[in-house]
Amino acid sequence: MPALASHRKPRTRVRTTTPAVGLTTAALASVTLLSTQSATAAPAEPKPSIEEVQKKVDALYRQAGTATQQYNKAKSASAEQRSKVDALLEAAAKRADKLNETRRELGSYAAAQYRTGAIAPTATFFLADDPQSYFDQDQLMARMTSQQQKAVADFRTQQKEAAAKRVEATKSLETLTESQASLRTSKQQVQTKLTEARSLLSKLTAEEKARLAELERKKEAEAKRKAEELARQQAAAKEKAEQAAKEGTGSGTGTGGTGSGSGYASKAEKVLAFARAQIGKPYVWGATGPSSYDCSGLTQAAWREAGVDLPRTTWDQVEVGTRVATADLQPGDLVFFYDDISHVGIYKGDGMMIHAPKPGANVREESIYYMPIYGSVRPA
Repeated sequence: MPALASHRKPRTRVRTTTPAVGLTTAALASVTLLSTQSATAAPAEPKPSIEEVQKKVDALYRQAGTATQQYNKAKSASAEQRSKVDALLEAAAKRADKLNETRRELGSYAAAQYRTGAIAPTATFFLADDPQSYFDQDQLMARMTSQQQKAVADFRTQQKEAAAKRVEATKSLETLTESQASLRTSKQQVQTKLTEARSLLSKLTAEEKARLAELERKKEAEAKRKAEELARQQAAAKEKAEQAAKEGTGSGTGTGGTGSGSGYASKAEKVLAFARAQIGKPYVWGATGPSSYDCSGLTQAAWREAGVDLPRTTWDQVEVGTRVATADLQPGDLVFFYDDISHVGIYKGDGMMIHAPKPGANVREESIYYMPIYGSVRPA
């Protein structure tokens, strides 16, 4: 009997998709991981406003100014120490020459004793590198003439002095090395601050630079307004003083504050004539002229023209002369700025000064109110 055909449908094979499932799982895991990282990542820092950039740049220039004064101080100390070391080395060399001359004199005495048959210990005494060990021997001293004894005494004195000078010179060299190290550190600090300031400014767009320039103009306009107000106050005070002098009730100084007489005015004229001649020359930190200046380098050079030697740094210049109130400022006075006294300018009258402002700027006239005033002095 023939076999019957089967009516069952053939089983359809279902292909597994394990690789696809694995890929999908990996993709989901990646998406989850990225989502988690995005959620936990710190948000990007917002770009600083132009006002914040201005404050930061001003702060960096101020810090550079402070570092410049530290550099000036270290440079001045290094120069002074170098001069001291050179003088000590020269003095040590001269004492060594005297010591050698006395040694030769002692040697001639010893040679003379040898030729005349004197006892050997005496000759040994005179020729010894260190006759101190023989000096206390009475029998040798008794054999010496007074001239010989004086030569030995001189030798001992010169030997001690030469040794002392060598020690002093060595210590001075150590101090010089420390000053030079401080000089290098201050120089690096200045360069670091200026580089950071330039970097901030270089990242600004043209529009941002224009806005920054506008902020500067507003700052300058406000400073100028305050200078004009001071000029009016000083003019009124001067007029009042002159009127009082005419009526015989005043001191006749012709100023609204501490009068300093025509002698100071004459010096101030020389100072301001020099300062005006430097207008347009670039600010360079650590410079003292004649082609460029930093702030205290300019004030030092200007007052030198009037025969007054000011110290190198703002910190030392502020200690010279007499303190003066802002209302009593006269042409030639020095005006200092910031709490750390890191800047100085020369008052020219009417609330204005001549100063070397900062890197990238030239010597110029500007309101004394452009920066916060620390105080003022009259140097002479």
